[in-house]
Amino acid sequence: MDWTCALAAAGFIAIAMDQRNAGRSRASVEADHGWHTYAADHLALMDHLGFDRFHVLGGCIGGSFCMMAAKTAPDRVVAQVLQNPIGRNPEHPDFFENMHADWSGEMRSQRPEITEADLAGFGRNMWGGDFVFCADRDFVRGCRTPSFLLPGSDIPHPAKTSAELARLLPEVTVLADWRGPEHLAEQERQVVRFLRAHTPSGGRAA
Repeated sequence: MDWTCALAAAGFIAIAMDQRNAGRSRASVEADHGWHTYAADHLALMDHLGFDRFHVLGGCIGGSFCMMAAKTAPDRVVAQVLQNPIGRNPEHPDFFENMHADWSGEMRSQRPEITEADLAGFGRNMWGGDFVFCADRDFVRGCRTPSFLLPGSDIPHPAKTSAELARLLPEVTVLADWRGPEHLAEQERQVVRFLRAHTPSGGRAA
C-alpha cells in the first residue's frame, strides 16, 4: 500500500519523512541518541511545515516511531495507525541487535568519523527494550491516542507483540485481515474512515 498516494487521494495532506541515516538524510550518530532523537526530528518537521496537530501512520519500525511521537507529544498526535509493528520476538530475541551490528558495520565503512562507542550506545538505546522498544507496557496501557492496528505475524513483527498491543491500548481498532491484494481496498477504506473520524472539525487533515 502506497499510503502517501492513498491518503492524498482521500483529501489528507500526506507527509512522508526521510528517516535520518536511512534514506538521503545524513545526521550524526551519538551514544545518547535513540527513539527520542527520531521523535525530535519528526516533531521539528511538523513545526517547520506549520502543523500543530496531526495523525501518524507507520509500518514496521514506523509503528514505534508513531508511538514515540504520541509519547513525546500526546497533545499533538490526534490518532495513530500502526501497521506491522516491530517488537521483541521471544523466539528470536537478538534479531534487532544483530541487525544493528550489520548496520554498524556499514556505518563504520561509510562514515569512519562515527565511533564504536557512539554506535554501541545508540544500539542500546534503540534495541534494549523488551516490548515495542520505544515504550514499555505501562505507557501503552495508559496511551489515550486513538489507535488503528494492522497486526504483524513474522520475526521482526511478532504476532505476540501485536496481540499485546491489541489488549493493552485503551482505544484501539484492529483489522486482522489486511495482507494481500484481496484486502487492499478494505484496508484503505477502514484506515481512511478511522482517520476521518478522528480529524478535528475544521482542522487541516495531516
